[in-house]
Amino acid sequence: MSIKTNKIAFQGDFGANSDMACRDMFPDMDPLPCQTFEDAFVALESGDADLAMIPIENTIAGRVADIHHLLPESRLHIIGEYFMPIRFQLMVLPGVTKDEVRTVHSHIHALGQCRKIVRANGWKAVVAGDTAGAAKLVQETGDRSMAALAPRLAADLYKLDIIAENVEDTEDNVTRFVILSRDEKWAERGAAEEKLVTTFVFNVRNIPAALYKALGGFATNSINMTKLESYQLGGKFVATQFYADIEGHPGDANVRRALEELQFFSEKVRILGVYKGHPMRGLLQK
Repeated sequence: MSIKTNKIAFQGDFGANSDMACRDMFPDMDPLPCQTFEDAFVALESGDADLAMIPIENTIAGRVADIHHLLPESRLHIIGEYFMPIRFQLMVLPGVTKDEVRTVHSHIHALGQCRKIVRANGWKAVVAGDTAGAAKLVQETGDRSMAALAPRLAADLYKLDIIAENVEDTEDNVTRFVILSRDEKWAERGAAEEKLVTTFVFNVRNIPAALYKALGGFATNSINMTKLESYQLGGKFVATQFYADIEGHPGDANVRRALEELQFFSEKVRILGVYKGHPMRGLLQK
């Protein structure tokens, strides 16, 4: 990785979960807030940042759909991953009580991860651009009926009171982030117990049972596929792209054979990254 700006881009305002992930993983880098995921990609591609920290899936809310469209179309590469337990705090203006709250503002995924407390209190959920942005909005609006669901860091930054702690629907609330770079850098094969992850996208050929045939090599070569998702391209139901994570390195003999078989039955295969698996990966799969 070529260091030019010492900045790492993320989507959201300061205090968002993505900001916290940047600070946890790269404490010596300067987080660069971006309004949208696309803006974060552009910041990295244009050289305004050296890396980007992007959420790709959550154990409760599922995949972050925008990323599965943006990443394959970009020139960026995955060089790492980070798993972060997500904890949401209900925050309000100083002195406001829970009885005064009428609306709760946050990112759509955060609202989906905290449905129980919103429904139990009969509050109206209002979608904001990001979690920290919702906290900032509460501060700037000055409306005592507004609350935000955001990380604890946002309450400190925007001088809000936390009136309910850790309000996510389940303790098993974890977001997986991928670390993006302009430079392609595959992790080297290390110790046998070290988990390496290869992420790729592919489009199968238009033949009967193409997906079954394309993936057969992973089964026969005993490769663990930890993620497989499909989505439509160009608004057409006949154009499907698949996104996959497997455990292993393309330099491993069994992975090489499986990828060769995949390529035979596919119109396009692109490896997005080869990187070390985060320690929590193994814990979540047990």
